[in-house]
Amino acid sequence: MKNLFPIYLVFLSITIIIVISTFADASTYVSFSDAQSLYNFGKKSPIHVVGRLNKNIDNQVIGIKKSEDNLSFSFEMIDEEGTKEDVFYGEPMPPDFILSDQIVVIGSYKEKRFIAKEILLKCPSKYTEDQVNI
Repeated sequence: MKNLFPIYLVFLSITIIIVISTFADASTYVSFSDAQSLYNFGKKSPIHVVGRLNKNIDNQVIGIKKSEDNLSFSFEMIDEEGTKEDVFYGEPMPPDFILSDQIVVIGSYKEKRFIAKEILLKCPSKYTEDQVNI
């Protein structure tokens, strides 16, 4: 029984380290102004901003600028506080990007511009009962 105590102690230590590192990496959604403040205070880890695409009166997406080689693009996004910001994404445009209801960009600021490392899309449900076309 005395020989098992060090093994239990090591296992408990590893478990505590994993829980603490996971908790420290957890992120909440913030607005662009909060993300800018976090960046100005030196936060270098990825920041999650939730919002929607900028649309005109006819509900058409505006403000998308693709690169010449279509390997990157930038777009205008409006956060939950109504702040409009230009977001750059260094990858091709995801499928159904324009159809998205809500967007989460994960990244940080660089030279007064939000650079997204990852984009998560919330698309409208295509399978709701009232919208089924037969």
